[in-house]
Amino acid sequence: MPAPDPRANPLLLGHAEAEATLAGALAAARLHHAWLITGPEGVGKATLAYRFARRLLARGAPAPGLDMDPADPVFRRIAAGSHADLLTVERAYDPKRRRMRTQIAVEDVRKINGFMSLTPAEGGWRVVIVDGAEELNQASANALLKVLEEPPPRAILLLVCSAPGRLLPTIRSRCRRLRLSPLSDADMGRLLSQYLPELPDAERGRLVTLAEGSPGRALLLAEEEGLAIATLVDQVLGALPDLPATKGYEVADALGRSENGYGTFMDLLRAGIAAAVREAARGRADPDQARLAALRPLDAWGELWHALTRLQDETERFALDKRQAIVAGLAMLAGNPA
Repeated sequence: MPAPDPRANPLLLGHAEAEATLAGALAAARLHHAWLITGPEGVGKATLAYRFARRLLARGAPAPGLDMDPADPVFRRIAAGSHADLLTVERAYDPKRRRMRTQIAVEDVRKINGFMSLTPAEGGWRVVIVDGAEELNQASANALLKVLEEPPPRAILLLVCSAPGRLLPTIRSRCRRLRLSPLSDADMGRLLSQYLPELPDAERGRLVTLAEGSPGRALLLAEEEGLAIATLVDQVLGALPDLPATKGYEVADALGRSENGYGTFMDLLRAGIAAAVREAARGRADPDQARLAALRPLDAWGELWHALTRLQDETERFALDKRQAIVAGLAMLAGNPA
């Protein structure tokens, strides 16, 4: 199943401390005008932002925590995108190119100032969520900075960001930061049991391992045949150092039917390498990871990881031949170990 839309998702696990910080600030009436919610992709940053927005826009005295009944009118209106005091800014669809824009457009960010300057329609707060703030370009980042420099009263800005280093330092300095960490295996298991109840326990457990604390990534892998692709990655890494020259073509043929198979395969391949090297360096590698890490010096594995990353980025950015990219990537992997 697809990951629940954050604006309509009533469930969040593993971030009790961040929720308590937001709820406490609201209860004490000591709200910063801008919050930067960071952490790895898929861990619940946008879900937390919408939970906070719902509580800010709820009528009456603040309730403990951020939970809200999905039947509540405020919850339903936010889920439907129809609440007058909430604005969401994110990458938009480009009708001319018939695809999603790669960046958040400056004209969308410029809407924020006018929106936040208006009197709240329901007498409370005006809330803006910028989802994917790392995708601001220079012009849109500068437009956002102007809002942060002169924040209007009764307005809250929530920036959701997976790569805060890409934001202007002046934007980061004007926000109160909340960092979300990957979820524990226990919380991941609880979430996947609810989202994927039909999946066998063993397969859910495999998703927990592959997703590394990101429920969003786990659900994406389940949707995109990630478990089958992970098996291909295991076969490739398990065959080293004697990976056949034909393996690249076999993998490419197997992925040919999957729309997003190339990206998923390369992501899991690099993740498998990184996990083996990381755990070996910490002395916690399992036998398969230890065997893999021993095939090259750690710095050579680092160079290979970066080379595979560049290959994937260039292939996807310039719409190059993915079949040839897989063959080239596995040829790099099968190079002579030092």
